[in-house]
Amino acid sequence: MSADRAEDTSEGRAGPAGEGRGATESMSGTRNDNKTADPGPADAKPVRRGGGPAMGVGMGEKSKDFWGSAKRLLGRLAPHRATLIVILVLTVASVALNVIGPKVLGQAVDKIYSGAVGAQLPAGQTKQAVVDALRARGDDTFADMVSGMTVTPGVGIDFGAVGRILLIVLVLYLCAGLFQFLQARLLNRVVQRTMNTLRKDVEDKINRVPLRYLDGQPRGELLSRVTNDIDNIGQSMQQTVSQLLVNGLTVIGVIVMMLTISWWLTLIAMIAIPIVLVVTKQVMARSQKLFIAQWGHTGRLNGQIEETFTGHELVKVFGRQQEVDARFDETNEQLTNVSWRAQFVSGLVMPIMMFVGNLQYVVVCVIGGLQVANGSMTLGNVTAFVQYSRQFTQPLTQLASMVNLMQSGVASAERVFEVLDAPEQVPERDEPMAPTKGAVEFDRVSFGYDAGHPLIEDLSLRVEPGQTVAIVGPTGAGKTTLVNLIMRFYELDSGRILIDGRDITDVSRRQLRSRIGMVLQDAWLFHGTIRENIAYGRLDATEDEIMAAARATFVDRFVHSLPDGYDTVIDEEGSGVSAGERQLITIARAFLADPAMLILDEATSSVDTRTEVMLQEAMAALRSDRTSFVIAHRLSTIRDADTILVMEDGRIVEQGNHEDLLRARGAYYRLYMSQFEGAVAGEDEELAVGQ
Repeated sequence: MSADRAEDTSEGRAGPAGEGRGATESMSGTRNDNKTADPGPADAKPVRRGGGPAMGVGMGEKSKDFWGSAKRLLGRLAPHRATLIVILVLTVASVALNVIGPKVLGQAVDKIYSGAVGAQLPAGQTKQAVVDALRARGDDTFADMVSGMTVTPGVGIDFGAVGRILLIVLVLYLCAGLFQFLQARLLNRVVQRTMNTLRKDVEDKINRVPLRYLDGQPRGELLSRVTNDIDNIGQSMQQTVSQLLVNGLTVIGVIVMMLTISWWLTLIAMIAIPIVLVVTKQVMARSQKLFIAQWGHTGRLNGQIEETFTGHELVKVFGRQQEVDARFDETNEQLTNVSWRAQFVSGLVMPIMMFVGNLQYVVVCVIGGLQVANGSMTLGNVTAFVQYSRQFTQPLTQLASMVNLMQSGVASAERVFEVLDAPEQVPERDEPMAPTKGAVEFDRVSFGYDAGHPLIEDLSLRVEPGQTVAIVGPTGAGKTTLVNLIMRFYELDSGRILIDGRDITDVSRRQLRSRIGMVLQDAWLFHGTIRENIAYGRLDATEDEIMAAARATFVDRFVHSLPDGYDTVIDEEGSGVSAGERQLITIARAFLADPAMLILDEATSSVDTRTEVMLQEAMAALRSDRTSFVIAHRLSTIRDADTILVMEDGRIVEQGNHEDLLRARGAYYRLYMSQFEGAVAGEDEELAVGQ
């Protein structure tokens, strides 16, 4: 995924009983719209990402609709109708020339054989006279054969005629090969463009689905659908579409040519068709569910690998390498077993069809030889028919052998279509939004991650422009959920959220988020230079503006110690810089964006105390004249907030400034005491003296 889009899908977390960790580590207003949000089905339940043992597709899962999915997959070729027509014409021409070849070549065989026989017959006599003479001396078999031939007694092989026929055959096959090359090239282009469009559609779809859907999908499983499954679809279509066209038309053409030679032998050859149908049907019935399970286990294995690689430090810290290896071996063994069974069952088609083809070949040769002997067919026609019988069984065998490819491709297509058919976020309006002053109002807001399990109920709150609002409370109280609702990462169950008196659902998500900067506890960086990561906050920023943001947020302090300074390349995990330095870069990104409103979710949790003090000063300047929401567990960082909201179980149980809440000796007092028991004792004395 592109960096800006991955931003919205990489860090989503939610819990039915706790906070919803924001889907983005955003940074402000340069976000793409339609990235997250909105409730999915009522039964959608957020789950942790990664492929745990219970995830993946079970061995018994069957294809939901094989033919429907196959038709839908082929329907994606529709935009390339003109090219497909050209491909069809080239295929017909190539098959026609290949099919005509054996018939023409049979004429050369007749010329050679008739010449060889004619050279042995007495010259100067008619063919009938020679036949009568042979019958007179009792050689009826040879007489029957000569009577069925076009032969001139005493005249040998006409090599000139044979040469001309062979030249025609050569031209036929050369043209057929050229047409087939052009057809394959065009088809490859169509398939690759179709896969390109499919990837774009899946990418766009992921940016339109609710965050609930992404929270409910193991990340490795979703990545497997976007990468492995689409690649498998492309490979399957590349191999099967061409073969279906070529082999299907070849069967039709060969039947027509065989009928022109002998309808009796044609009926014998066509015995293979019902055998192919029966075998193919039986194999498909048994192997389709195995291919579904194969790709399901592939996604599950990818999920486990992604989970392990992401948390490899944690795995080593707790010494869980053996457990991880054991779980990997178990899933890998399951994938191996189901893949072997799928390939073995589908692979039975080829040997069975080869056996049927060989039997057919023997029968055609024997009966054809007898007909040549009794003069009812020429040797050239029998030779051509033998070739046609091979051409007839070969495409049938190839069609049958493609069952595994088709099943595998359709199984992958079903998995991709499940993503494309996922419920999307609710449609949005796109009315103009005036410059934001920053007044925020929650009007009887209710929200829950699961139907029937509300997290926030009937919450009302008003924040004036320019105020700094700190949100505190125990884990799971709904602090992050509250700011996620402002960003429309999730849609409300009831109530309204208004900014400057306007319902946030009246404007597009892009407009809304373009006015809000957000820094999360989990720093998100993309692969690129430090300069590019900072500039992501505002892509049109000048070099001076980027440097100013870096200096204001103390990025400039450490960046000069790196090998390439601001041009140092870091990856998605921020390798080469510490966790605190990663967070400084994300804060610089938000600083550069200069948003109208600001959301800080534990934004300084990964920096040292000395740097935090300096950052508090920088962020105080950043918050100046902006409405800011600050989520914090370290209460020392929010003492200067205009309003402190204390949340418990999705409700605001207290609100006020630092001093007033301490005097109230309620929930905030208890939280503060748990962190600064000594400091609170001192403040108690001061409060007592004041009273």
